[in-house]
Amino acid sequence: MTADPADLEFSPRKLRETGVSEWLIRFGFGAGVSALAGLISALAGPWVGGIFLAFPAILLASLTLVAKEEGERQSRNEARGATFGTLGLVVFAIVIAVLVRRIPVWATLSLATLAWSVVALAAYFVARRLGQGGDEPAA
Repeated sequence: MTADPADLEFSPRKLRETGVSEWLIRFGFGAGVSALAGLISALAGPWVGGIFLAFPAILLASLTLVAKEEGERQSRNEARGATFGTLGLVVFAIVIAVLVRRIPVWATLSLATLAWSVVALAAYFVARRLGQGGDEPAA
């Protein structure tokens, strides 16, 4: 089962439904991962620390809350999507590192964004083709 774009909705009022404890969990995970990246950067240098700054700090908290509220199946689905995006992010970083001093910054960012999109979508479609990219069936 795949998500139908018609099923997507934007509802700012739903932000009020998020409890203070959920916001604190997200903030705590984000701050913790950022602090760890800063510590690693101080100990091992900015090249190594930068890798950890690319880690989506809020992902751990979000997956925990999704598992609690919507079930582990949905949490795994979300983690799978984050994996595709992370593959694209790695390619984004590589394109930036290779091109940033060779061509204008606007062109570098444009190419990196295009590469990110292509890789993330390609990973999704390859996974779907292999039977691993869609939502898990409900139990």
